Amino acid sequence: MSPKQAILADVNKDLIMTYRAIKNDWLKIQNRLAKHQKKHSKKYYYQERNKKYSKNIDKAAQLIYLNRTCWNGLYRVNKNGVFNVPKGTKRKVVLKNDNFKAISEVLKGAKLIHSDFEKVIAQTVEGDFLFVDPPYTIKHGNNGFIKYNEKIFKWKDQERLCRSLAKAHKKKVKIFMTNAYHKDIRALYKKIGFTCEPITRASVIAGKSSARGKYKELIIKNY
Repeated sequence: MSPKQAILADVNKDLIMTYRAIKNDWLKIQNRLAKHQKKHSKKYYYQERNKKYSKNIDKAAQLIYLNRTCWNGLYRVNKNGVFNVPKGTKRKVVLKNDNFKAISEVLKGAKLIHSDFEKVIAQTVEGDFLFVDPPYTIKHGNNGFIKYNEKIFKWKDQERLCRSLAKAHKKKVKIFMTNAYHKDIRALYKKIGFTCEPITRASVIAGKSSARGKYKELIIKNY
């Protein structure tokens, strides 16, 4: 959307660090990815996955490299915060449609924050547009959604998010959110007058191709 001014926030510190690195020195990121491309192999992937860099520019290039060559582009860390996704089948590190320079230009108008959502939503004022994308993984409409997500984004976090958005709604902030297609989510937002529209999306995160397909999710809006 290329807004002149924006706040981008995420609880994932490494992701925000990567955005900052692209914003501040996109060419170094591009050059480091080209080096990863030349060296990429199974052995190199696991060597790189185990490395710990001190410079943010190297950390950012490492994250992009691993994300592009790991299994299904999945981002997952263990309890110690160590990335542990195995190597995937994709071999390209540098892509034809890469345009880090353009991304850097867009990000120059953005304030990048490592933060929980509540603090960021509280900063909104009338006339702001708020896009919200909380964590969720669901392939069905039953309560397995809640059980699974307790490990990722607890139900109390969903309720806390709803309360935060209700406050922003009262300030006349336009809100657009994606969330799980689940009756409890729909009930949560219909109570505060938001609309819930189902859409379908393709899912590729599955060990077997037979488990992949199209699944429903929700678009939730207050306008």
